[in-house]
Amino acid sequence: GGSCFPKDVAALIRFSHEKGYDCRILESVAGVNERQKKRLIEKMQEHFGSLKGKTIALWGLAFKPRTDDMREAPAIRVVEGVLAQGGKVQAYDPQAERTARRIFGNRVSYAEHGYEALKGADALAIVTEWNEFREPDFGRMRSLMRSPVIFDGRNIFTQKQMQAEGFTYYSIGR
Repeated sequence: GGSCFPKDVAALIRFSHEKGYDCRILESVAGVNERQKKRLIEKMQEHFGSLKGKTIALWGLAFKPRTDDMREAPAIRVVEGVLAQGGKVQAYDPQAERTARRIFGNRVSYAEHGYEALKGADALAIVTEWNEFREPDFGRMRSLMRSPVIFDGRNIFTQKQMQAEGFTYYSIGR
């Protein structure tokens, strides 16, 4: 996520083309980075089959912690993917709510706290690795959620830990 990496890679690709060089490795990097943004939605589809009628709690809207910047944020793809498939999103981010409201308007429900976003959710998607998400009350989470399923786009937990806490857990690249 973030706007610098994709912009810089695109500039290097353009520069190499201007010099008559076909830099396939940079094109591959750009392609992989773009595909990664779709992985959480793909994992949700594999788990649920369809997202129609599902409520996804989303923790983290900004492209990185300690900012409200959502330029090229993975959360945009996740939210748009859930909504496009007929699902609902209940989102929480400590700083980026105002920015998210400009992007999504009222198509998303915004929570004042992470636990509030979990109420009645079929799953949680963790999209930004804010420190406050690293040590939640897992019992409280299970009691608020319709089903104990986590899609962790930042690998802040381990499979073993989540299994011990009673969650179905999907991470990235493991």
